Amino acid sequence: MKSSPAPAEEAAELTIGELAAQFGLATHVLRHWESVGLIKPDRRVNGRRRYTRAQLTRVAIIMRGREVGIGLDQLRMMLGADDAAARRAVLQRHRDELDRRIAVATASRDLLDHALDCPVQDFLECPDFQRLVQGPGCRLDS
Repeated sequence: MKSSPAPAEEAAELTIGELAAQFGLATHVLRHWESVGLIKPDRRVNGRRRYTRAQLTRVAIIMRGREVGIGLDQLRMMLGADDAAARRAVLQRHRDELDRRIAVATASRDLLDHALDCPVQDFLECPDFQRLVQGPGCRLDS
């Protein structure tokens, strides 16, 4: 079983450079995240930012969120929410949008697959291809 960090380790402070290095980020990224309200230094010493190890988790959450396409505004809403239900609501909205985009991408791939494998010499003349092109979400009246 892994032991908990000693209180001195937990209280150790990181400079902005050290925090950035933990994640392979440039310091200007952390400064930007600070300017948009995602992170904040625990204190300043002679005008220099100091972060506790607790900020490591927050930066990791932001990075993971960015990897799955969650925008900085959404992350700020999630991290700044007062309760777990509000945080989950932000994630649910993102998941719903992700499901929508996956459906669009899947339909696009199916259309391409049909065009590439179409038994008709010119897929543009294929009734099945035309049906797929004019499928759900197609707006022919605009």
